[in-house]
Amino acid sequence: QVQLVESGGGLVQPGGSLRLSCTASGSWLNINTMDWYRQAPEKQRELVATRTSPGNTNYANSVKGRFTISRNSVKNTMYLQMKSLKPGDMAIYSCKKNMRRTDKGRVANYDYWGQGTQATVAS
Repeated sequence: QVQLVESGGGLVQPGGSLRLSCTASGSWLNINTMDWYRQAPEKQRELVATRTSPGNTNYANSVKGRFTISRNSVKNTMYLQMKSLKPGDMAIYSCKKNMRRTDKGRVANYDYWGQGTQATVAS
């Protein structure tokens, strides 16, 4: 089985920075995509950033130039560096990885989610 554990959320003033981490444990053949999502109260979940296996990245327009998704494959950890934070960035942030695994003799791609971490942006 695979587990994703997030950390790094907290309270920051507008204009400040946070770095979220998502560490995976378990076994897998390879990671296809890594995503960060966020969900603010009474809003739909939003895809914030994506990193594909070759290293291509994509960002929501609302965070382009301020957020950076990256990974450390040695530590099995992905990051979301968030800068110039605004009150509108306040949300629960969740990581998701699409992984290729062997499960009960079957090789397939599976999605795994972290537990979510709260980022609060307030004066």
